[in-house]
Amino acid sequence: MILAILQARMSSTRLPGKVLMPIVRQPMIVRQIERVARARLVDKLVVATSDRPEDDAIEAAVRREGIAVFRGSLDNVQQRFIGALDAHPADHVVRLTADCPLADPDLIDATIQLCLSKGVDYVSNTPDSHAYPKGTDVEVMTAAALRRAAAEATTQEAREHVTWDLYRSGRFNCAWLPCHPDQGAVRWTVDRPDDYAFVAAVYDALYEKNRAFTSDDVRAFVRSRPDLADYGGDPRV
Repeated sequence: MILAILQARMSSTRLPGKVLMPIVRQPMIVRQIERVARARLVDKLVVATSDRPEDDAIEAAVRREGIAVFRGSLDNVQQRFIGALDAHPADHVVRLTADCPLADPDLIDATIQLCLSKGVDYVSNTPDSHAYPKGTDVEVMTAAALRRAAAEATTQEAREHVTWDLYRSGRFNCAWLPCHPDQGAVRWTVDRPDDYAFVAAVYDALYEKNRAFTSDDVRAFVRSRPDLADYGGDPRV
């Protein structure tokens, strides 16, 4: 059983409420869920949000799409993940964040497959070099490793960033899915108003023609629009 947990909150410091900002007539998180749902190796998706009143809107938007929701601590995101895992038991957990409406289902599957084939505790597609575009981040870990990391967590960084100790402590077996050429400078995440403008432009151009548009389609679009290069990264990639 492979469980994808999509963490979301309304209280982003740089762009509050971004997960519900509209993208082609739907909240951004709904558009991301559509893309994640195309990952063939994910058995179940649950949205993990906080128990704060401001996140009631996230629960309402997600439940309308028939997606499970778990609510827990705002600040201890690691325990929120453990709560979601307790509610939806699985062998492996895929960690995703709800500011990535250009999530790539094929890349999610490739990261899961690497974790399964290597038999390691943790796999990510964001190594220090040769990373995939920001906003296509995927982390996959065994449920046992996540539970161990949570039980051993002693810092706020570990509790807030969920996988901090998995790849930093040296106590877990890790592997990385590298990207050639390196696309780590390409920015497809939504953290600022200009990021949102870029993603909205991508969806306006591509979504109605093909709801399952790919990362290669996004790259081709950026190459055709030099004015968007600052938002989408190097158009030569």
